[in-house]
Amino acid sequence: MSETMEQRRTGSVFGKPQVRIDGRAKVTGRALYPSDEAVPAPAWAFLLTSAIARGRIKRFDLEDALSMEGVLDILTHENVGSEAKPPKQMAAGEPTTTLQSDRIWHDGQIIGVVVATSYEIAREAASRVHVHYDQEKPAASFGSEGAEEEVRDPGEHQDYAVDDAEGAFAAAEVKLDQFYGTPTQHHNAIELFTTTCVWENGKLTIFEPSQFVYGLRANVAQQLGMDPGDIRVVSKFIGGAFGSKGGATPRTAWIAVAARRVSRPVKLVATRDQGFTIATYRAETRHHVQLGATREGKLTALRHEGWELTSRPMDYNVSGTDTTARMYACPNILTKVNLVHADRNTPGFMRAPPETPYMFPLECAMDELALELGIDPIELRRINDTATDPVSGRPFSSRSLMQCLDQGAERFGWKDRDPTPGSMRDGEWLVGWGVASASYPTNIAASSARATIRPDGSVRVQIAGHDIGTGAYTVVAITAADELGVSPEAVTVEMGDTTLPPASLAAGSSHTATITHAVAKACRELRERIVRAATTSNEGPLAGQAPAQVVLSDGSLTAENGATEALTEVLKRLSVGALEGYAENIPKGAPSDGVNMLYNGAMPMVRGHSREDVTAYAFGAQFVEVHVHRRTCEIRVPRMVGAFACGRIVNPLTAHSQYMGGMIWGLGSALLEKTEVDPVHARYVNANIAEYHVAVNADVRQVDVIMVPEEDSEVNPLGVKGIGEIGIVGVNAAIANAVFHATGRRVRQLPIRIEDLL
Repeated sequence: MSETMEQRRTGSVFGKPQVRIDGRAKVTGRALYPSDEAVPAPAWAFLLTSAIARGRIKRFDLEDALSMEGVLDILTHENVGSEAKPPKQMAAGEPTTTLQSDRIWHDGQIIGVVVATSYEIAREAASRVHVHYDQEKPAASFGSEGAEEEVRDPGEHQDYAVDDAEGAFAAAEVKLDQFYGTPTQHHNAIELFTTTCVWENGKLTIFEPSQFVYGLRANVAQQLGMDPGDIRVVSKFIGGAFGSKGGATPRTAWIAVAARRVSRPVKLVATRDQGFTIATYRAETRHHVQLGATREGKLTALRHEGWELTSRPMDYNVSGTDTTARMYACPNILTKVNLVHADRNTPGFMRAPPETPYMFPLECAMDELALELGIDPIELRRINDTATDPVSGRPFSSRSLMQCLDQGAERFGWKDRDPTPGSMRDGEWLVGWGVASASYPTNIAASSARATIRPDGSVRVQIAGHDIGTGAYTVVAITAADELGVSPEAVTVEMGDTTLPPASLAAGSSHTATITHAVAKACRELRERIVRAATTSNEGPLAGQAPAQVVLSDGSLTAENGATEALTEVLKRLSVGALEGYAENIPKGAPSDGVNMLYNGAMPMVRGHSREDVTAYAFGAQFVEVHVHRRTCEIRVPRMVGAFACGRIVNPLTAHSQYMGGMIWGLGSALLEKTEVDPVHARYVNANIAEYHVAVNADVRQVDVIMVPEEDSEVNPLGVKGIGEIGIVGVNAAIANAVFHATGRRVRQLPIRIEDLL
């Protein structure tokens, strides 16, 4: 197919706004989330969680609970400890145990499961269980007695040493040397953590919100000693996840054990406060940033050392220096990441896991350096822009950072900014304008898909992808419609089930690129068969035409000479009930057996900073206006502008929502969100959405999103980059920079609160 014809075909649906194909089902209640799935005569589970953060269980007093009518079983380490292994985690180290032993690793750890005929009975029985402990003094966080610090072992993430950063910093004409910090934060998705398990003839079905159904299946199989083929995981819709539902859970296998013991389905809906400790979170971080520069603003040294909190036995870390080391041109770079082990649950993915905490110190430091040099913050970034990865020396597949900064600045009105801190006012309010860069690696994984087209032109696409609220059903429909020349409304999409062709983890802004390539490949196979049938037939207007000169679009096949035939007529002539296409997509750099790895729960992802040919990133710019009351120091954010260049946009409608949602979350991350930790008992004290504050409508007045056009033929065949994470990146720094501009006070520890400005 010629380039011109290819452009005509792919331009029909791909990249045009499309309402969600699942929208009506969601607003009418027809969309089934995992806990909505009907099962026959279920029992209900309620979790018992530890009241201490470190120690051992001496004994349980269960008599009062077991005497209640309707209580079916109580699982503890004493009666089921050997029935399930701990789940494998995405980090080195020994996983924290739950019912496998009497060991307590953290406050709120699962130590038992009460099963009853109703939720209310299970909850009441759980309150009647008395647990006796041998308690030890816990370490809560950085600086706590007993916390253990170590340098992170190289693995998936690396430390970088490019030339001589320490010597260059010592010799720099201008230096910046500061410490920064970010707090513990929790996802707080609207949908709670739920699990429903059903056994039938030795086979297990799990209904659970999951960002990786094949990974969950493999992990539970390993825990229970089962063949993965005997387990089915269903997660058709997810009510928010943000990383919290991406890995193995400590609860799933125990609900399966409970269902097997009571010989009936068992449902668990964990409480909001339990969700703070039975799942993951964003760990607190500390940072030491040193920048050296010439008086003209050219960076000569960049040193970024980070500290991340993790659980006592695990080495989980996000190591955002992978991105900060690559952000700006600099000849001398040194990075290091340290782990601090404390008596807390293991952290995990949370929207833009590395970049949200690590870009904050870098982008604040760039603002501070700009002030020291007397250079506009945007111009300082322009001076240090680069088309080449400063770590590897490889070219960026595309890098539109300055286009984002320039377009954002124009929309925001940056030229009217008075650079003097405290100089801009609106009555009693001090006005500050801040800017920060955003970036996120472009990741992609192996995947597979099946597509079927029927004689009436209707299409069905099957892929075990995941819709975590981002609009994945719709981008699959758009991709199939574009390849097969039908409307998105003619496409039915099935996802979120391990009976479907495997897809990778929905995380790391990789999912749209991953699943669209697999779907496009499967549909392209169908399209080629249809075109070949139309042109090699002895009948029909396209008989004898060259297949490469025939376009399939808008429900018709059209040749370059103008000959045309309806798609449905060609399909009827094929005299088959339906045509089916199956494809596996192995992206450049991924293992050749990537799809088989998915079957086994592995994650064959190619990360944007680990490719051997190019470095692949999306870039953006965040602009924020803050108002700080002169007397009360209240902080308000009347407007935000975000400009993002993320390759080819599949659906601008849902993309806009993703960007906007990320920006709003960035506001909450900067000004509101912090999980408070009791320093004595290592316990979360605001484990609810009444006291864990998130941004609401009153906090956000105007959010303006600019989608900067970007063509990237190197990143992947479709030119698609991820957008789910980048919207949050840099907002916290832009707000901190704006607060300084308004008040002259530099706050380097998030969140920024009134007391920081008094």
